[in-house]
Amino acid sequence: MHEDATSTLGSNEAASRRFSSVSNPALDPHLNGEYFRHNPTWHVEYSPWKSGNVLQMLERNRLKPLRICEVGCGAGEVLRQLQLQLDDQCRFWGYDVAPQAIQLAKQRENERLTFAAADLGELDTPRFDLMLALEVVDHVEDYFGFLRMLKSRSEWKIFSFSLDISVQSAFREGALLQRRVAHTHRHHFSKETALRTLEETGFEIVDFFYPSNLAFSRLARLAKPVRWLTFNLNPDMCVRLFGGYSLLVLAR
Repeated sequence: MHEDATSTLGSNEAASRRFSSVSNPALDPHLNGEYFRHNPTWHVEYSPWKSGNVLQMLERNRLKPLRICEVGCGAGEVLRQLQLQLDDQCRFWGYDVAPQAIQLAKQRENERLTFAAADLGELDTPRFDLMLALEVVDHVEDYFGFLRMLKSRSEWKIFSFSLDISVQSAFREGALLQRRVAHTHRHHFSKETALRTLEETGFEIVDFFYPSNLAFSRLARLAKPVRWLTFNLNPDMCVRLFGGYSLLVLAR
């Protein structure tokens, strides 16, 4: 494994893997500072929950990766949390196109954890054991091209998708638009469309589950008992009705 995993693509063969997730940097909220203005912590407060979901997936499938990369790493706290929990031999790399996010992530760097402001599709990286793409696909304009680019970069991949499509979001006026504006979601998924998207881009789906719902909003907190009962009776029905869940997927 190369210590430096940020060299630019050089050969013709490598250049065929080039993919840029950003078509117009001036309009991209992650590059022009708009996203940072609305989310100054870059959602660090949710990182223990996200890393816990990743650890649960690894334990369910008895995986022990030693070379872990996160694309769209944000402030880098998910990787830092994983470093605290995993084997001391693990190495971690985080990439994000947003310079503000990497400025935050750089504060977490150490000898086994490194970050770079870069589009992974423009880099020639070694093959990792595990690639994380947590709540990232929703934001990428050409998400089919993005997923195909990731396919050869690691043996295992863990994706998380925000499941924006539900009965509740269909009935509540402006619900999907709010996700588009406040969270810059360019695409909206259900469980079925997320899984089919991975299959259509060549991935083998090995495992998936719904992480626990955090119930951030006041309305969601009030509805938590109903959600809990419905989820325990029929998880798929609960997610389709109420929304507010995500889907964690392990793929090859």
